Amino acid sequence: MEGQINWGMIGCGDVTEKKSAPSFNKIDHSSLIALTSRSKEKAASYAERHGVPIVFDNAELLLADPGINAVYIASPPSSHADYAIMAMRAGKPVYVEKPMATTYEECVKMNQVSEQTGIPLFVAYYRRSMEYFLKVRELLECNTIGQAFLCHSRLFLPPRPEDFIKENPPWRVVPGISGGGYFHDMACHELDILMYLFGEVNAVHGMADNHGGLYLPEDTVIASIGFEGGVLYNGSWCFTAPEHSACDEIEIIGNEGSIRFSCFGFTPIEVHTPEGRSQYPVGPPEHVQLPMIRAVVEELRGMGRSPSHGDTAAKVNLLMEKILGKI
Repeated sequence: MEGQINWGMIGCGDVTEKKSAPSFNKIDHSSLIALTSRSKEKAASYAERHGVPIVFDNAELLLADPGINAVYIASPPSSHADYAIMAMRAGKPVYVEKPMATTYEECVKMNQVSEQTGIPLFVAYYRRSMEYFLKVRELLECNTIGQAFLCHSRLFLPPRPEDFIKENPPWRVVPGISGGGYFHDMACHELDILMYLFGEVNAVHGMADNHGGLYLPEDTVIASIGFEGGVLYNGSWCFTAPEHSACDEIEIIGNEGSIRFSCFGFTPIEVHTPEGRSQYPVGPPEHVQLPMIRAVVEELRGMGRSPSHGDTAAKVNLLMEKILGKI
């Protein structure tokens, strides 16, 4: 695809306010020119605040516009598959929010349409393009800690105030909308970056429970994963943890040292070796998705390749379903 990439956006929720949407206008040969949302009022307000020139009443009209040649899907996961398939069949490349869809089966269908139409499908696992996580990858590739063989992580978060409103729970804990709960919404980022660091998975075991009873899906999960490269991993997630137990940490252990970092907090990366301790304070960019969106634009223009596509992202859904015992 040569020339300008003119984006149409479906959905304008919180993730688009700072994390993603401003990026489209800050990248050469890329512009966000149109949007639509289930709420006309919300769409109009968003367009006015962000300078988006066109507002459509529905996604069908947006996808039919010949001036739009790429689509960003930022709606809840329950509509990702339908919108992505519609866009690809309309000949428009897709950049879809994570998780890719509510189920692995939906991911497979999306990838089948991408293959049948020849239209690219990208997924917003943007940590693969962020300097922070690329630094961790560089440290591993340079054998800073020797041969990595073990990794463990913990993500413990207290309940959010909205979790206690049972008559109107947040959509992220409504499986019919999100595909699961906070594990589905947040652990997908962690599992994706681990596969980016360690490669393919060859063994999975997991257990899950609803400890707090605040909502329907699981709030506590543990998993053991074996990677083909030889790294063994164990992870635990709890979204009803007491405040004093809150943590976000990942540690990779090699035969000559260890690397410690976080998935969401961007704490300084720490390297421990026999020579001592080193720190790498690498913060996130203003718009965390900008590096990934730039990679997508460059691939669409034939100048590079994005590290996150439908085939890699579908593996995250598959892994989550195996951990939760759904398949």
